[in-house]
Amino acid sequence: MASFALLCLGGQAAADSSVERGHYLVNLGGCNDCHTPGYFMGKPDMGRFLGGSDVGFFIPGLGSFVGPNLTPDRETGLGDWSRDEIVAALQTGVTPDGRELSPIMPWRAFANLTRQDAYAIADYLRSLPPIRHEVAGPFGPSETPTVPVMKLIEPSK
Repeated sequence: MASFALLCLGGQAAADSSVERGHYLVNLGGCNDCHTPGYFMGKPDMGRFLGGSDVGFFIPGLGSFVGPNLTPDRETGLGDWSRDEIVAALQTGVTPDGRELSPIMPWRAFANLTRQDAYAIADYLRSLPPIRHEVAGPFGPSETPTVPVMKLIEPSK
């Protein structure tokens, strides 16, 4: 029985360690920048950390994209995504329903993470308190965004 208890405690320690590693990687990766309301206006709402942005990016020819809610809220965030689905999106740029992530999402860089680090990020995101916040968009190139956007402007030729 004592060995079972140690095994269980060791498993919890490993899970805690993975969440801590994920927290470190999420902060190092700058996920807060695009996924926390208020960040782009200079006043990040840390009470809604990673709860989805309120400012979008406009990319010519593609439209405007707003950083989605990364918390485990089932209706507006990643709450219905499995750990494997989070890792797959993080490393391939494709969501569980087959949608491609915005080109601004640096999934190509995250594709180089070790599997252990990618799972640590998923574990951390799943450990966050759920925040109900449905972000606007995405908006096609001819649609008018309902949120402020930062625009990438190509130089004239």
